[in-house]
Formats: sequence, structure tokens, C-alpha cells
Amino acid sequence: MTATRVDNAVIRRLPKAVLHDHLDGGLRPATVVELAEAVGHTLPTTDPDELAAWYTEAANSGDLVRYIATFEHTLAVMQTREGLLRTAEEYVLDLAEDGVVYGEVRYAPELNTRGGLSMGEVVETVQEGLAAGMAKAAAAGTPVRVGTLLCGMRMFDRVREAADLAVAFRDAGVVGFDIAGAEDGFPPADHLAAFEHLRRENVPFTIHAGEAHGLASIHQAVQVCGAQRIGHGVRITEDIPDLAAGKLGRVAAWVRDRRIALEMCPTSNLQTGAAASIAEHPVTALKDLGFRVTLNTDNRLVSGTTMTREMSLLAEEAGWSVEDLRTVTVNAVKSAFLPFDERNALIRDVILPGYDAALSTSPRA
Repeated sequence: MTATRVDNAVIRRLPKAVLHDHLDGGLRPATVVELAEAVGHTLPTTDPDELAAWYTEAANSGDLVRYIATFEHTLAVMQTREGLLRTAEEYVLDLAEDGVVYGEVRYAPELNTRGGLSMGEVVETVQEGLAAGMAKAAAAGTPVRVGTLLCGMRMFDRVREAADLAVAFRDAGVVGFDIAGAEDGFPPADHLAAFEHLRRENVPFTIHAGEAHGLASIHQAVQVCGAQRIGHGVRITEDIPDLAAGKLGRVAAWVRDRRIALEMCPTSNLQTGAAASIAEHPVTALKDLGFRVTLNTDNRLVSGTTMTREMSLLAEEAGWSVEDLRTVTVNAVKSAFLPFDERNALIRDVILPGYDAALSTSPRA
């Protein structure tokens, strides 16, 4: 089968799906500047272009802890109802502008309570903003569906509280749960009671694992905690001694054979030191080995990226074709925290027709 060459014009038109994207990592620079002025927060610069450059420079340090520290300024402007409404609405509109037709946005409500809002009020406000964004996107002819993942911060003590909110809001736009924050020293099993509660309540969850911490964190997330997806998971290669030969260890084989999705974020992984380059990023080898690889942005402001950019980088530097991009997009929808019939309808009615149209007008390699 011949592969279809990719150019940026084609990629911009492709329907996209993103499963791993943080709300507080994807604000518009101009919005951060305006909201910071309103709440009296001091930024490194008040020029939106310079602020965007500051974020990507800080994120390129190769240090996950420093990468996470860049969120100080976005979180500072997300402590009020007004700030949360605006950032949630703009989040959806930015996805729509990028051609995303399905997205899952994640955030930790405990990080948005410094202005006096309760965690429940934070969730209600974000859902209101997301709904407003989806209504505007639909009216503009670029509909996008966005589900919410609530996060618990693994190094703090409110993970169970966040899990309870995921259960409480599961019929109001919250589709699942995650734990986030520094991986090393904070194993997912520390929060086993929260994950057992979610399983009893039939709420799906993903777990950040295999980025800053190695294979043991992936094993624990899957086999001890029962994660349905893995956030990042790039270090699953530690259980595949020879990627070219494709001989899998027991953990890697379990993840592949049970179709546990890997929420891979190439640009972000380069910035945190989890991968050396786009060309060498294991997302390509894992895709070719049959893992359920998905492609994601992680933090669009912090990483200076979009889904279009992530796809373009893989096409340019790792030789991906339109068929490869279709594979990971379908993978993402198959692993979305949506009912089975809704996933099938999205693939059948939106994803595949969009890719068929692109394939019919693109040159073959």
C-alpha cells in the first residue's frame, strides 16, 4: 500500500482528536496578560508575544519540575469565576480553530480555589465555559465536543475529593479522572482508594505514568490501579529492549494486547527530557508495533504547539503519512471516555469521511 504524502495545508483540514490536554497549560497569551492585570498578578512580561516565547523557553529546560513550575502564571488568572469562564470558552474555540472535533480537557479543581471558589464551584464554572465555547463553535460551523477529566494532584491530599467530584459530575460533562503532578516519589498506588472508588462507580480513569518515572510506574498504574489509559507512557520502551525487533516484555505486551491507549505528547516529551527528538521519539516505533498510540498536545501554551503542529512535525521529521495520522486519530476516538455507540458514530460520520476527503485530493508517495 502506498502512503499519502502530507503537507501542512492538508493537515490543517484533517479532523483531529486529543485526549491529553491540560486546561491551565493552554491559555492564550493575550488572555493571561489581560486577566493578570485585572487580578494584580505580576508576569515575566506583559507583551503577549514575549510571554509566549518565555513559556516555550522555560519549558525547553529538559526538567519536568521546572516545566510544571511555568503554570504559576496561568493558574494565577484562573482563580475567579470570570477567569475560569473565559479560559474554558476560549479553550474550546481554540480546539475548533485547530480542526479538533473531539477533545478531553483535564485540570485539577483544587488548584483553582485560592480566590474563594469551592472545588465544586470550580467544576460548575468550567463546565459552563466549555458549554459556551461548544455552542459558539457549532454556530460558526466548526463543531467540537469536549469532555472533562478531573485531576487529583498526586503529591497532595485531595485526590479522593477530586474523584468524588468526577462521580458527582459524570452526567454533567465530566467523562473521567486522572492524577497529575510530579511522578517521581509519588506513585499512583498511594491513591488506590480513589481508584477503587472510581471503579465501583463505573467512572473511567487515566494515570500519568512512564514520563518522569520508569516502567514500574506504568506497571503500577495498569496492574495495581486499573488505569484504562496511560498519560504519556513514553518509557514503556524500557520493556522493549530492541524496538526494531519488536520483542516485548510482559508489561509492554499487556499494554499492547489489552489495547490500553498511550496518550503520547511528542513536543512536551522533548521539553521534559523524556525523548531526544521528534525523529527518535518512540511514538513512531510503538505505532508500528501495534500499540494503541494517540497523539496529543499536553500543554499548548507551555509547549508552543497545536495538534496541527504535532502532526506536521511527525510528517516532516518522522516520515508519517496521512494514513498514520488517521490511525492515531481513530485510536484516540476508540479510547475516548465516551459510550461505545457515540465513539463509533464519531469515527464513522466525522473522522473517516474527513480523512477520505484528504486522501482523495493528496498525491501518493
